[in-house]
Amino acid sequence: MTGLKFLFAGLLLSMTQVSRAAPVKGRYFDRAIIVIFENTDYRQAIQQPFFAELAARGAQFSDFRAISHPSQPNYIALASGSTAGVRGDGSVTVNVSNLADLLEARGLTWKVYAEGFPGHCYLGGATSGYARKHNPFISFSNIQSNPARCANIVGAQQFDLDANSGNLPDFVFFVPNQRNSGHDTGVAFADRWYRQSFSRRVNDPQFMQNTVLISTFDESGGGAQNQIYTSIVGPAVMPVTVNSTHTLYGLLRLMEDNWDLGSLNKEDYRATAIPMIWSASSREVD
Repeated sequence: MTGLKFLFAGLLLSMTQVSRAAPVKGRYFDRAIIVIFENTDYRQAIQQPFFAELAARGAQFSDFRAISHPSQPNYIALASGSTAGVRGDGSVTVNVSNLADLLEARGLTWKVYAEGFPGHCYLGGATSGYARKHNPFISFSNIQSNPARCANIVGAQQFDLDANSGNLPDFVFFVPNQRNSGHDTGVAFADRWYRQSFSRRVNDPQFMQNTVLISTFDESGGGAQNQIYTSIVGPAVMPVTVNSTHTLYGLLRLMEDNWDLGSLNKEDYRATAIPMIWSASSREVD
């Protein structure tokens, strides 16, 4: 009898694992990888070789805007649909709903890969090139207070391990360190790092299958216009220049629209939707 109980329990566990492993298909893509860089005007970024190459092979946005200055409010906005009253770069804890909540409610997986992040739900401001102000998910109270959710924030070295083993989550938020993001070094350095780190991936059809790589910046170098470089590359994306005005909130809305996540009912709800950049072979169903 005991053996039957263990057998039955094992079958239930197996069925649960199969159910959890069942993929949630997106409208346009099944996986999104966002890589975010620092403090650069659009005109400077688009002149860099690798950023220009990505823009030419996918959708590039000629009038894309960040939300604020300095850095941190933009990261909070991208992940939660508002700046949540954050105005500076000091460490904050905000009690707001966020993209991770929507993803998990839909049965989707997410992970932050942050260069220099020491793990263990580290709440310090900076270490080894890592800056908390560039990692919005660590500042949401409902992630900080939950060890299982906090475990989704890892060092960037885990990215290649997960990619090589086929274990990347549905939503990837990749945060380069202060040098590789261009924060301490400038956009030319960031462009060279990006090519060295991601060109192999973006040129691998198997890796890019049903995937989009979104490259963007947190803010411009300064000024009220706050115009930044943004491109979206993937097998379902047409080479196109989008001239209408969009913001970081539009990227959040794109995640919501793609996976039918619903809305955080903040600026994401009011954001202008990303237009039809998708090829005829993509899975648009509207």
